[in-house]
Amino acid sequence: MKLGIVGLPNVGKSTLFNAITNAGAESANYPFCTIEPNLGVVTVPDPRLDYLAEMYTPEKYTPAVIEIQDIAGLVKGASKGEGLGNKFLSHIREVDAIIHVVRCFVDDQVIHVDGKPDPLRDIQTIDMELIFSDIEVLERRLDRAEKAMKGDKSMIKEVELIKRVIDQLNEGRSARSIEFTEDEAEIMATIPLLTGKPVIYAANISEDDAAGNGYESNEMYLAVKAHADAEGAGIIPVSARLESEIAELDAEEKKIFLDDMGLDESGLDKLIRASYSLLGLISFLTAGPKEVRAWTVTKGSKAPQAAGKIHSDFERGFIRAETIGFDELKEVGSMQAAKEKGLIRSEGKDYVVKDGDIMLFRFNV
Repeated sequence: MKLGIVGLPNVGKSTLFNAITNAGAESANYPFCTIEPNLGVVTVPDPRLDYLAEMYTPEKYTPAVIEIQDIAGLVKGASKGEGLGNKFLSHIREVDAIIHVVRCFVDDQVIHVDGKPDPLRDIQTIDMELIFSDIEVLERRLDRAEKAMKGDKSMIKEVELIKRVIDQLNEGRSARSIEFTEDEAEIMATIPLLTGKPVIYAANISEDDAAGNGYESNEMYLAVKAHADAEGAGIIPVSARLESEIAELDAEEKKIFLDDMGLDESGLDKLIRASYSLLGLISFLTAGPKEVRAWTVTKGSKAPQAAGKIHSDFERGFIRAETIGFDELKEVGSMQAAKEKGLIRSEGKDYVVKDGDIMLFRFNV
């Protein structure tokens, strides 16, 4: 699963990407310093895995990961090719969800492509370019559907749906904000719309606003939050500059730094976890002296599918999954105590895996 970081030039995208992945993407105070999308893999913070590692002191510790792409800054006219726009839009098409970085701080030393920061204007600039691109895609699909409709009346529904979506986009609405029936959603799933992708806004705030939740009185942040709430999108306040400093610290130094700032965790940890959830992903865990590991599955996956993540033989020969929720294990303190109290369940093929399940699969091939 891939996340794409988007935004206007110089809003902090590459600084944030560097902090997330420590991949060293070029970060410069001018537009278009990123032309090819930078790629990185980021681990998903999970205190549950840390707890299991303390319990088992395993030889190997393997957290869940997601892939991040830093996509170059979009500008007005991108859908018409301005500022290498067509190339950038094609990169957005390749990701499953979007982190939209919006600048919510004033700094005369950092150039803004439109003169001064105005987060709602900046959001609209990006959204409109994605909308224009989507309308072009839909108009081409509509042309094909109307031609097919002449010999296949079942296409009438698709034609009517596409026309309705085009009308909504022309009003400035994103595809993700439009309600669809189950049948309509199946049709829309075959049309790769940029504005249909899930979005989380990374409100890039100053270092001062990051300390002690000072962003709660930041009018630019509050405007973005209201917009995100109305759209049904997520929002995480994060200071890209501060996070880039934190990323250079080891675990102990990081804790001291965050304590001094009055923070219980970094903005990046919140953003990564929120992004993981945005993609509809959960983790089940395996634990033992050889390895503690988080395995990624789509929410709603059943036990055999989860087993297949470890090895195809586990799914093919699935018998049962010996399962306990992490909170249950933590409450009793050890797997042995959990067994003695009868807390370990034997789950079959129809069991829907829950986030934080600790699982041991029994199989026979």
